[in-house]
Amino acid sequence: MFSESPIKRRKSTRINVGNVPIGDGAPIAVQSMTNTQTTDVEATVDQINRIVGVGGEIVRVSVPTMEAAEAFKLIKQQVSVPLVADIHFDYRIALKVAEYGVDCLRINPGNIGNMDRVRSVVDCAKAKIFPFVLA
Repeated sequence: MFSESPIKRRKSTRINVGNVPIGDGAPIAVQSMTNTQTTDVEATVDQINRIVGVGGEIVRVSVPTMEAAEAFKLIKQQVSVPLVADIHFDYRIALKVAEYGVDCLRINPGNIGNMDRVRSVVDCAKAKIFPFVLA
């Protein structure tokens, strides 16, 4: 009934986003992103729980401000699914959510600023032992 897939997956290194394996032959994980205001903790937690309820295994959350980073801390405490923080422009936000236990960071180095700022985020990610994804 099933035939070999025509999709050929490239060799990759396995990482874990929280407890979800990614790459190196791991099953494809179901991921989604919230579209709530991250500072609305209740709405964001509710949306994350609804994503998980329909099979989501990893959820990405936009963290555009320090206020959103503080909200992220509260959100992280209320959900069990791995969270990816989507960071733009301010490298200090990435450092803050790392402190709060983010499972993965997603940044675009081109909009973070100079290489010293990018390096500080990379070093922090390495120290906290979580994956780091360049957009």
